[in-house]
Amino acid sequence: MKIEFTKMHGLGNDFIVVNAMKESSPANLGTDELSRLSVHLCNRRFAIGADQLLLLCPSQRADFRMRIFNVDGSEVEMCGNGIRCLARYIRDRGLSEKKVLAIETPAGIIRSEICDGLVRVDMGMPEFSPEKIPIDIQKTNSTVLPETAVFIKYPLEVEGQVLDITCLSMGNPHCVIVVDDAGTFPVSYYGPMIENHQIFPRRTNVEFVEILNDKEIKMRVWERGAGETMACGTGASAAAVATSLIGITGKDVTVHLPGGDLFIEWAEDGHIYMAGPAVTVFDGSINIEVYG
Repeated sequence: MKIEFTKMHGLGNDFIVVNAMKESSPANLGTDELSRLSVHLCNRRFAIGADQLLLLCPSQRADFRMRIFNVDGSEVEMCGNGIRCLARYIRDRGLSEKKVLAIETPAGIIRSEICDGLVRVDMGMPEFSPEKIPIDIQKTNSTVLPETAVFIKYPLEVEGQVLDITCLSMGNPHCVIVVDDAGTFPVSYYGPMIENHQIFPRRTNVEFVEILNDKEIKMRVWERGAGETMACGTGASAAAVATSLIGITGKDVTVHLPGGDLFIEWAEDGHIYMAGPAVTVFDGSINIEVYG
């Protein structure tokens, strides 16, 4: 099978974008086959290389539908940088003339528009209830956290180190931790342990955040199923929400990531709006098989 693709990135968080609108597209493969395909295509040594595979699919509920597979083959609910790239892909190829695109994801219908060269996305409202994140209350310290509580600065012990975590969902799970120096923090050590901690039944993304001032934060991210990446749109949104909840930033926050900046607004309607770039790197085609 020959697959045409476009390599894109949002602040260095990179993607293989495939138009799966055609009958002969890989969208017709089963989920297990797509998972194996993602592992192969995202391999940086033996194939194209990326953090994730994005499929642009038809939708009966919105203008388009996005499916997202990580480099480890897991399918996930939402990707902020990915949906910006998909919106740019749709616009650049003339697939829609709508000013605001409605894109169906497992996390719901996400709306995006291109403004002043950036892609602005309505990320929806953050969710704080443990069952929606999700968090397994039974595996937490019930003497510290009642079942009705939200996870704001909850003390989580990891390898003898107690870390204050603030957890929420932006359509996918996030765990935000404020640190003194994001640049030197051992993200690759703590990231996988927190991602796979027993309190997170579906694993979690982990954001390590340094406060610069009440309008700027610096962040590194360990993404569920992808490891440390250069940027994460849902993670930047979660970090801005968490630091605002704790009371150390306002509701308009610039998030400085290794790949560049994202601009997050927690608006009066309760929705989170994220703005940032989406860049096309190159187009190509690859001959593939379904890899087992």
